[in-house]
Amino acid sequence: MTDDAIPAATLIVMRERGVGTPELLMVTRTRGMAFAGGAMVFPGGRIDAQDQLLGAALPDGAARVAAIRETLEESGLPVALDPMPDPCQALALQSALHAGSPLSGLLNRHGLGLALDQLTPFARWKPAFKQPRKFDTLFYLAEAPGGDWPLVAQAGECEAVEWLTAAAVLDRIAAGTASAIFPTVRNLERLALFSSIAEARAHAAAHPIETVTPWIEEEDGVKWLRIPDHLGYPVTRERLNDGIRA
Repeated sequence: MTDDAIPAATLIVMRERGVGTPELLMVTRTRGMAFAGGAMVFPGGRIDAQDQLLGAALPDGAARVAAIRETLEESGLPVALDPMPDPCQALALQSALHAGSPLSGLLNRHGLGLALDQLTPFARWKPAFKQPRKFDTLFYLAEAPGGDWPLVAQAGECEAVEWLTAAAVLDRIAAGTASAIFPTVRNLERLALFSSIAEARAHAAAHPIETVTPWIEEEDGVKWLRIPDHLGYPVTRERLNDGIRA
C-alpha cells in the first residue's frame, strides 16, 4: 500500500511575557479551506522542493525550512533567520513569498541565512483515517524574536493571527467560540503544562519523537479516539463524536 500522506511541518512559536505562561503564535484558517477550514492552528504547511534544497544538510532540514517559511508566509513573523531582519524587511519578505518568490532567492538578496538549530523537535503526527488531505507533520518549537513585530494574516489562507496562551485557546474551544482539530487540541494541552520555553524544550527532549497515529477504541459501548500514553501528552483520548479527526 502506498503512503499518500503529504510531508508537512508546523512551528509552535513561543514568547515569554515576564509573568504567566508563554504565549503561542496561533492562526485561524480561512473558512472553506479544504483542510481545517475555520480552525485555529499553529503556522505550517506542506514541504516543497525548495525546502528540500535549502535543508539538505540535515536529515529533517526540509521540514525545518518549511516550518520557518510557512510561519513567515502566514503571519509575517521572522523566526530563526540570521541576522534577524527588521519589521519592515520581514513584511517585505512575506509579501515577496506571497508573490511567488522562492525563499532561497530572498535570503540571498537580503543577506540572510537560516538558523535551523534554533528549532526543537516536539512531535510528529500522521492520521490513518480516510480524508481528502492527509498530512505527515513534524512539529517544532521555536522562541519568537524579541521586540514588537507586526502580525499580518496571509490573505486567502488565514483569517487572523494572534498571540494567546495555550490555556486561552483551550478556553475558546471549550466555550465553542473557536474550533481546532484533534492534534492541535492535544498539543495545546501538552503546551499548557509549561511555565517557560526552557521547560517546553526539556520536556520535548525527554520524550521520543514517534509518529502519533490516532486510533479508535471502544470501551463500555463508547468509542474513543486514542493516542499513545508515553509521548508526554496529559490527555490521550477523546470521545469520537467530540473530536475533529484531521
